[in-house]
Amino acid sequence: MVITNGFTYIAFLMFIAGGLLALEKYTKWKIFDLVPPLVFIYLINMIFCTMGLYASEEVSAAYKVLKNNLLYAMIFVMLLRCDFRSLAKLGGRMAAIFLGCTATLFIGTLVGYPIFKGMLGENTWGAVAALYASWVGGSANMAAMQAALPVDPGAFGSALALDTVCYSLWIALLLFMVRYEKKWNDMVKADTSKLQAVADAAAAEVAGVKKQATSADWIFLIGISLMVSAISQWIGGYLNGVLSEAGLAMFDKGTITTVFVTILGLICALSPLGKVPAVEELSNVYLYAVVSMLASMASVTDLINAPMWVVYGIFILAIHVVGMYILSKMFHWDLCMISTASLANIGGAASAPIVASAYDPSYAGIGVLMGVLGAAIGNFSGLLMGYILKMIA
Repeated sequence: MVITNGFTYIAFLMFIAGGLLALEKYTKWKIFDLVPPLVFIYLINMIFCTMGLYASEEVSAAYKVLKNNLLYAMIFVMLLRCDFRSLAKLGGRMAAIFLGCTATLFIGTLVGYPIFKGMLGENTWGAVAALYASWVGGSANMAAMQAALPVDPGAFGSALALDTVCYSLWIALLLFMVRYEKKWNDMVKADTSKLQAVADAAAAEVAGVKKQATSADWIFLIGISLMVSAISQWIGGYLNGVLSEAGLAMFDKGTITTVFVTILGLICALSPLGKVPAVEELSNVYLYAVVSMLASMASVTDLINAPMWVVYGIFILAIHVVGMYILSKMFHWDLCMISTASLANIGGAASAPIVASAYDPSYAGIGVLMGVLGAAIGNFSGLLMGYILKMIA
């Protein structure tokens, strides 16, 4: 059986995504605590791809028309919550802890790549850069690298498997470490004197943006995000031509468009657009649509390399732990904020409050804002990692 209609292809992808999300919401199955629906969506579509369900010209045409258009729209909407005036409430110390996590993950990824490169498969540098973007900001940043870098679909699937396994192990370990907070803080002589004041400011900021979205909000956001996607791709193509004539052909259309959309999203986040409700919800709709399409072009056989990818991920986390312990000794960082920042990098804004709240419910807002900071710099971090890995590869 092969799908030979572009609309049926899109409808089927969204049906699978919606069905899995409904199962998570209404059944409360424990399996979704270990493996999020996004991973099931990817695996199921990879299986259908391997079976040949999507092997038609009509499906390929629909994929080419929609994937990048929705992806750039997603990036723009995702960044509308990244208001740096809000992030200022984290304070320099909290931002430094977050960036310390980002830096140690960067070092682990970079040091480990030459060691594991031969065991990960062919053409993997783009997928590793996408993974790093995800470990700075989140899944949306990972998907964004598909347009900005030459990411092999099979390697992307392996990177997603790494992301899922390591994330599950990491959040469990961070929650386990809560009981050792005093021991860690005593070892590094942690300074927690201003923590509660920062937590209160962050909580107030997060609470201030919670509003009920209307149909007008949804239609407005969909319209403006799709228009931004269209205009940005035109500008990306135009600038690519200009830069190529100037001898800077290494900046291709995808890279230029991604950077332009990211900067535009960050600028618009400072405007009233950043306060429009439904931003998070529409970001997720775009994310599930884009990830479903990416999975529909990848074969499940590409996951054969996943075991060594997971080992590579554990290596990165080991470097991350050592690096953060050294930084904590130097700057007296407490375990609560290190754990929150670490999960804000690796898990994103939705996960970081889980660990923060395990220490104190009033710290949840810090986790959210740290996750937003990651989303803001994730694309830039992934591009930087990509160009460095390309030179190594």
